[in-house]
Amino acid sequence: MSDNEIIYDWNTRGDALSPPLRAVELFDETLRDGIQCPSITDPDIDSKLRILRLLDSVGIHTADIGLPGAGQRAVDDVQRLVECIRDENLSIRPAAAGRTHPNDIKPIIEISERTGVPVEVYAFLGSSPIRMLTEGWSEDKLEQLTRDATRMSKKAGLPFVFVTEDTVRSNPKTLARLFRAAIEEGADALCLCDTVGHATPNGVFNLIYFAKNLIRSMGADVRLEWHGHADRGFALVNAMYAIEAGADRVHGTILGIGERVGNTPLDLLLVNLKLMNIIDTDLTKLASLVDEVAVATAWDVPVSYPVFGKDAFRTGTGVHAAAVIKALKTGDALLADQIYSGVPASFFGREQEIEVGPMAGNSNIVFTLHKLGYDPTEERVTAVRELAKSTNRVLHKDEIRAFLDA
Repeated sequence: MSDNEIIYDWNTRGDALSPPLRAVELFDETLRDGIQCPSITDPDIDSKLRILRLLDSVGIHTADIGLPGAGQRAVDDVQRLVECIRDENLSIRPAAAGRTHPNDIKPIIEISERTGVPVEVYAFLGSSPIRMLTEGWSEDKLEQLTRDATRMSKKAGLPFVFVTEDTVRSNPKTLARLFRAAIEEGADALCLCDTVGHATPNGVFNLIYFAKNLIRSMGADVRLEWHGHADRGFALVNAMYAIEAGADRVHGTILGIGERVGNTPLDLLLVNLKLMNIIDTDLTKLASLVDEVAVATAWDVPVSYPVFGKDAFRTGTGVHAAAVIKALKTGDALLADQIYSGVPASFFGREQEIEVGPMAGNSNIVFTLHKLGYDPTEERVTAVRELAKSTNRVLHKDEIRAFLDA
C-alpha cells in the first residue's frame, strides 16, 4: 500500500465553514482517558469521588468513569462512582469505556444491573487504514464487531456510543460502512476521535460535515461527538471548531491530561465558553476541581498554564501592580480583575496576586505589607524594597515576614 492509501487526510479534503458557537453537552474523560497518561498516579477511590462531585458542581453533563474491562479494581471503582451518582442524586451521568468486545461490555452491563443506573457504553474500534494494516483487520470483521457490540448493549437497555479510533485518518468508505452498521443496530451516538492528535480545524469541519450528512441521509436521530488530542497543539481550538461544525457533545479532561501530550483541556474549554457567553454556569469551583485533579494524579501544573497555573494572575511589576491596586480602591472588584488580565480570576475561583520582587514598586510592597498584617511605614517599605532589589526573583511571603521580624 502507498502512503495515500493507508492515511486518508481529512485536513486537506472537503469544505470548511464557520457557523456560530452554541451550548453543547460536555463530556469528561479525566477518570478514564486522563489516567491513561503514563506520568500520572491513578487516584484512589476517595479522590475519584471528590473529582466526580466537583465535575457535577461545574455543570459537566456526563463523565467516562473508567474501563471496567481492565480488571477488578476498575470494576470496583466504576461501581462505587455510579453508586455515588445514584445515592447523592448528582446531575452528572455515568459512562464507561471498552472495546467492541463482549469481555469489555459485559462488566458495564453488570454494573448497571447491580446499581440500577443506566451506564452509557462507549465502545471503541480502530478504523484507520494504518491500524487495519497493522492489525490485519478486514472491513467485514470491523462491521461484525460494530454490530455485535451495539446489539449487546442495546439488548441490555443501555445507551450506546460507537467510537471510531483514529477517525481523522480513516477512509470515508470504511467510516460510512461502520457508521451505518452502528446506526442500523440502534446506536445512540457516533464519536469521532482524533486519537493521535492529527486534526487541524479544517479536518474537524470536513469530518463532522461528512458524518452529519451521512446521518441525515439515513434519516436517523443520532448524536455526534468529538474527542480530541493535543499532539499538534490544536486540541482546544479543535474542540471549539467541533462545536461550530455541529458536534452535539465534546470531550475533554481536566488539565488536558491523557495519552502522550494529552487531551482537550476541559477546564479551559469551560473558561472560554463562559467568557464567550455560550454558557452561564457558575464556575467558581473550577479552580478547586483543577487543584483536586492535580493533587490526586500527582500532576505538576505548569506555572504558565492559563487561568489555573501559579502565575496566571500574579504580577511582580510595579506598573501593573499599581494599576490593580488603584482599581481595587475604587471598590469595583471586576475592574481590578480585568485591568491587567484578559480573564476575570474571580469567575473561576482564583484572585489577582501581587508579589514583591526586583521589579516591584512601592505599591507592591504597601499592598503586601497590608496583606501580611504589617503597618506599611516608610521605613519598612524602604527596607523591603532594598531587599527585593538585591534579589533576582520574587520574595516568598515567609521571607518578608522573617526579614521584618528579625
